[in-house]
Amino acid sequence: MSNCLIAQSGGPTSVINATIAGLIKANQQNPVYEHVYGALNGIEGILMEKFVDLTNLPEEEIRILMQTPSSVLGSCRYKLQRDNLEDHKKLIKIMTDYDIETLFYIGGTDGMDTVAAMAEYAREQEITDRRFVGCPKTIDNNLVLTDHSPGYGSAAKYISAAALQSWLDLNVYTRPEVFILETMGKDSGWLAASACLSGIVDILIVPEVPFDQEAVLARVRECIKEKNKCYIVVSEGAQYADGTYLSSDKAKMAAFGYTFSGGASAMLQNLILTTNTASRVRVQDLSVSQRCNILGRSLTDVTEAFRVGEIAHKYSRDKSFTGKMITLKRKDTKKYAVDYASENASEIAGQVHTIPEEWLLAGNCGITEEAKEYLRPLIEGSPERVMKDGLPAFVKPYYLR
Repeated sequence: MSNCLIAQSGGPTSVINATIAGLIKANQQNPVYEHVYGALNGIEGILMEKFVDLTNLPEEEIRILMQTPSSVLGSCRYKLQRDNLEDHKKLIKIMTDYDIETLFYIGGTDGMDTVAAMAEYAREQEITDRRFVGCPKTIDNNLVLTDHSPGYGSAAKYISAAALQSWLDLNVYTRPEVFILETMGKDSGWLAASACLSGIVDILIVPEVPFDQEAVLARVRECIKEKNKCYIVVSEGAQYADGTYLSSDKAKMAAFGYTFSGGASAMLQNLILTTNTASRVRVQDLSVSQRCNILGRSLTDVTEAFRVGEIAHKYSRDKSFTGKMITLKRKDTKKYAVDYASENASEIAGQVHTIPEEWLLAGNCGITEEAKEYLRPLIEGSPERVMKDGLPAFVKPYYLR
């Protein structure tokens, strides 16, 4: 009996470890693999042979693993280049040395590119006993060919709640005031759009719609005139028509060679103040808090992330199953439900799932009811929690042991 290896890459989420739990639990119930190894820090850890054995994790640890946010195996931003054949050769050799038949890679677009690249290399070299399976994760919801991505629902739940509570705080004062909430989302506005589920957003600024400075400032004045307040949600990836980010800093670009995306809210705050559009502007950048919230996770999200692990394990029993990513397909039923399928990772890598144009209201006024109907089931429910000393129990990250 061969072994399998699980690795994580890219940004962490609140439910990414639930997918690991699903894989481990599935193998305990149906031992397809003798050992389930975990690689510390993604591809980097694999190439350095930094493994932990997860095969016989106790039931209680699996339960707590499901509720532990962030990446317990550690992550990496290392991108496997197709022309770097030494990395490919070394990875295959390591898999062979440890008798690892299947690598389960939990990641976003770059992670799926790794799955596609390794599967392609194996085919070209006529290597048929090493396989590569992608498990989706990303809070950005920007993976194509899947209805949504595990990790997004919990982030959306957190953001919509953060919008509501900060709006309630904003309105206790009689003074004219603008509040700006910044979310992650460099290439798509799904995270920012989720704030609209709160019902309090006046202006939504997302990458899908070029930033129109005059139109936005006019809308701010209108809101202040009508109700003395204006609540704005902006995605970090908001940009002008020419593709320049609102937060672009030429000095940083010169120093590092690429554009930084965070800081759109600070730029917008400065714009509103310097144009005398409003005299008081407060900003809240949710930063990394939206990625790994431990208290406000979605039951739908946790359940689906765990199920992705189970399905990946099930599909991997097929010896021809490689270069694929597990996908979620929403059923056309009154009650929300999904089917699980798969798509070629090569068709997912490098692509961006953006908000449909018809789901965005004109004038930066938010999202349509159809968009909200799509979003609502993803934030439903709250999973039960194991508590310790007044806080949620968590599994100590394996890379810190």
